[in-house]
Amino acid sequence: MASIANDWREKLLPEYNKPYYRELYKFIKDEYSKHVIYPPSEDIFNALHYTPLNNVKVVILGQDPYHEPNQAHGLCFSVLPGNPAPPSLVNIYKELNTDLGCFIPDNGYLKKWADQGVLLLNTVLTVRAHIANSHAGHGWELFTDAIIKTVNETDRPIVFMLWGSPAQKKAALLDNPKHLVLTAPHPSPLSAHRGFFGCHHFSTANEFLKKNGIEPIDWQIENLS
Repeated sequence: MASIANDWREKLLPEYNKPYYRELYKFIKDEYSKHVIYPPSEDIFNALHYTPLNNVKVVILGQDPYHEPNQAHGLCFSVLPGNPAPPSLVNIYKELNTDLGCFIPDNGYLKKWADQGVLLLNTVLTVRAHIANSHAGHGWELFTDAIIKTVNETDRPIVFMLWGSPAQKKAALLDNPKHLVLTAPHPSPLSAHRGFFGCHHFSTANEFLKKNGIEPIDWQIENLS
């Protein structure tokens, strides 16, 4: 696994010495040696690499990485250039269109959001090819809980977008009154119509950031073609 070199490193250093992380490290190393695992090992911590703790303005939680080739690259909901946006991201784009008037782009590459301070964090950071949730329950959840707790403890206003019941369970970790916690159904085609569409999370987040003197997010993803 690639090491974390920015300001996340000091905050997460205590996790490395815990028994769960040592077991997780051995498990992941073994999985990469025997199976096709996504994302590539050097991309596992891209959410942290692209969005240093001091830059975090918004947190969006996903579940685990996409499990088909050339998609996952360490940011939840995002796929590498050259791939069409998966169904949940298509619905995110639809909500952005109705909420903020963003046009629907020709790609699903969300690094622009990460570069602006949107922490695109999956709760499980790796997956075996073609098998969703195959790395759940091996320790990643404890590690990403430590990330969420670290953001919660940060002494400035931050927006958390919790979509779907697995993400909403993380609300129990969020008790800092400076932050704004937004909840909605998951953008999956199975549930988006239950209240994700029309949730206005993106405009609400920007209004909250502006009210607190923080530069809002430019949510428009540009076309690549």
